[in-house]
Amino acid sequence: MELPLREGVGAVQLSERIFDAEFKEPLIHQVVVAYLAGGRAGSKAQKNRAAVRGGGGKPWRQKGTGRARAGSIRSPLWRGGGRSFAAAPRDHAQKVNRKMYRGALRAILSELARQGRLCVVERFDLDQPKTKLLINKLDGLGLADVLIVSNDLSDNVCLAARNLPAVEVRATSRLNPVVLLRRESALLTVDAVNRLEEWLG
Repeated sequence: MELPLREGVGAVQLSERIFDAEFKEPLIHQVVVAYLAGGRAGSKAQKNRAAVRGGGGKPWRQKGTGRARAGSIRSPLWRGGGRSFAAAPRDHAQKVNRKMYRGALRAILSELARQGRLCVVERFDLDQPKTKLLINKLDGLGLADVLIVSNDLSDNVCLAARNLPAVEVRATSRLNPVVLLRRESALLTVDAVNRLEEWLG
């Protein structure tokens, strides 16, 4: 399939296997959930009665005091005692096969292309790291909420985009399903398209 270049003359030839794949919503959902779960810290921790310091001795004798039987001052019933069913550090990661991950990326890119939300340029750079220059350039392309993807990102583009909440800049090697879905449109350079076809092909 062909997609016209937004800047310049001509069109770029896109691989149908990468940019015209079937949209599989359950697969995309599973991969996105797994990706977000992998980013969770899972570092929540509390102390149970074995981990709380102290409480080694019996506070009073078993019988004859008129009080309830107690074996430790670190019982969960006591102030300063351990926690019942204490939380422990855990790993939230979910297993996703490489084939599934790449299939989800292909499905998302294909849907962006079908909806006209994918645009390709020969190269994307700025003369100076100025936010105003980036805004003017994106306005000329008719883009606002956009993800910019390139193999070699210039410092000028990265610095100019830092102050724009609706603009995200990513290297092709750091592309993932979440950032693709987070923006209204995606702007790819020709070298990024070639790299994606090599990676996802």
